[in-house]
Amino acid sequence: MTEEEKQHDLTQRKFYKAEQEAGFVESQPRTTPQQQDPAYRLAFRDTDFLLREELRPVRFQLELMKPEMLLDEAKIGSTLVMYGSARIPSPEMGEAALSTATTPERKAVVERLVAKSKYYEEARQLAQIAGKCGIVEDGKRQFVVCSGGGPSIMEAANRGAEEVGAESLGLNIVLPHEQAPNSYVTPHLSFQFHYFALRKMHFLLRARAVAVFPGGFGTFDEFFELLTLIQTGKMKPIPILLFGKNFWSRVVNFEALAEEGVINFEDLELFTPVETADEAWAHIVKFYDLDC
Repeated sequence: MTEEEKQHDLTQRKFYKAEQEAGFVESQPRTTPQQQDPAYRLAFRDTDFLLREELRPVRFQLELMKPEMLLDEAKIGSTLVMYGSARIPSPEMGEAALSTATTPERKAVVERLVAKSKYYEEARQLAQIAGKCGIVEDGKRQFVVCSGGGPSIMEAANRGAEEVGAESLGLNIVLPHEQAPNSYVTPHLSFQFHYFALRKMHFLLRARAVAVFPGGFGTFDEFFELLTLIQTGKMKPIPILLFGKNFWSRVVNFEALAEEGVINFEDLELFTPVETADEAWAHIVKFYDLDC
């Protein structure tokens, strides 16, 4: 098609794309005081402007839209989310973890963490099971493994998926100390968030099942928000697999909450205690009547 024909083509764009316009600007020399002043920058190229307090709503929108758009493009329909501690060592790292204990008190704590390394293996195996199934509906992949992208239980989830040739998501959060995605997250499905709220939203937007492993404040935050959303009817019920009955019954007295009347006894049925990956997957299969 000649340039003249393009001018009369109804399907051709009549405006330049933003990327092209930015290229025009950046290819020009900035020789005048007006061109050199920050006020003259294109707003969407002006990082200082985008980071202003007043632009927080725009940054919220960007953190909502970017992962959503890229996950749509990757044909991911639903996820199997895994929450859990960033401190539980893998079985092969148990001895190394014990060697870091310098006092009897610290040794006792580390020993309890090492004892939970079995859940690293269960998370890894659950991810392998989901990855092997490779469920596809309406042209989209279902039950794609999703973790917080960090170490420990999160690493186990991404590792298990990679070991069976499946892709997996990692939703990392910016923290004051160094935080990097584990090496098993699929690179084009590795996202980084500034806002915890937006990260937690993306955990659940596509979640069709959630496995909750022993963990600390972060795991509690994610787990209890999920319970609240389902209990209040803001979210439809999905399988919530609670790994480690001994751990959870020790750190949270759910029955006491019901006895005190602050939750209903029926709320105790929102989650299912399990110990193994096979138990967890069997519950998911039954809930959705899967052929896998």
